[in-house]
Amino acid sequence: MTTFHAVVWMDHSEAHVLMFDREHVEAQRVKARSHHTPKHGHVGADKEFFNQVAQALEGVNEVLLTGPANAKIEFRDFCKHNVHAVDKAVVDVVTTDHPSDAQVVAMARQYFLKFDQQAVDPAQR
Repeated sequence: MTTFHAVVWMDHSEAHVLMFDREHVEAQRVKARSHHTPKHGHVGADKEFFNQVAQALEGVNEVLLTGPANAKIEFRDFCKHNVHAVDKAVVDVVTTDHPSDAQVVAMARQYFLKFDQQAVDPAQR
């Protein structure tokens, strides 16, 4: 499926990669393999996990990152420092709790709607 948008809900244990167009949604889950115990409530970046998420997003033009903790920010920073094409596609990072996949897609559709209607590239704002 060729998509224009994607939204990724992620924490340090898994990512829900939801690619969509006006009519379809394609979902993929990526699980982190390391399950180490956090020190002081913080889990470090899992490079293999982040690479898998970046690969799942190949070819998507605009990506909205969301989730409850720092994993989304760490993923964005990982992409910037590891020359992933995803870095240029990330348009925003939004904190959310634990919504369903349908709720995440609805939020992302609303987020991108204003740009689609105006034919504005959110990465250029």
